[in-house]
Amino acid sequence: MASFKEIRKRINSIKSTRKTTSAMKMVSSAKLHKAENRISNMLPYAEALHHVMEASLRDGYADALSHKRPVRNVAIIAFASDSSLCGAFNSNVSRELQRAVESYRQSPEIENISVYTIGRKIYEAIKKTDITVTGHFENLAGKSDYEVIADFAESLIRRFENRETDRVELIYHHFKSAGSQALVREQLLPVAFRNANEDNGTDYIFEPSHDGLLKSLVPKSVKLQLYTALLDSNASEHAARMIAMQTATDNADDLVGELTVEYNKSRQQAITNELLDIAGGHAGA
Repeated sequence: MASFKEIRKRINSIKSTRKTTSAMKMVSSAKLHKAENRISNMLPYAEALHHVMEASLRDGYADALSHKRPVRNVAIIAFASDSSLCGAFNSNVSRELQRAVESYRQSPEIENISVYTIGRKIYEAIKKTDITVTGHFENLAGKSDYEVIADFAESLIRRFENRETDRVELIYHHFKSAGSQALVREQLLPVAFRNANEDNGTDYIFEPSHDGLLKSLVPKSVKLQLYTALLDSNASEHAARMIAMQTATDNADDLVGELTVEYNKSRQQAITNELLDIAGGHAGA
């Protein structure tokens, strides 16, 4: 059995760790609140953009960014975090990225796979594998910089239009709630127009024409989808870290409770032994 001093030392050490995990949970909670606000502030614009595009597409529209062709060159963009202590958040992205690359490698039609990483942890994890990282964005996972994402989207669009890339995919965590983040793998290019034949209940007047307007809106929607993935990943990271720190705090409380019981039992046993020694000494006298 451990001595009183050792048990007290362990209890103090765990309490110190608990203070750290509890503080990190509060910090993550505050950052999550800000990330949720960024997402909710963007939703009205995103919904309006989609409604206008769907209304335009009811009359039919063909765009270079929606053109499907045989897939030979693929680009995969993986979103993770710059720091750890967020549970399985980063490892899930790493495994899904490796599965995606492996599935494409097994296809004889695929000639080239370009991998882009956003987040230091996914970059470090992939560098240890046989996957070559084509591009990495440092310190972008926590900043949510639209200008950087927009420039990156522009480069992807140019590569797609020049037939240097035939498909672009995203791997990231979609933020559903503070307790639920879903890992998704979705297509960015070619653009998949959804609900194009449904009536959204709004009549629009297009100037100069709906084709001219869509030539501007479709690239914007690509940038918006890429930016949304960044915001989703950022919010999911803070939610995952908040849950991980809450779990660590609860475990610390449980361990302190168990050690306190052990300490009290040991202390009581020591007192009993001392009383017995004293009683035995008096009896011998």
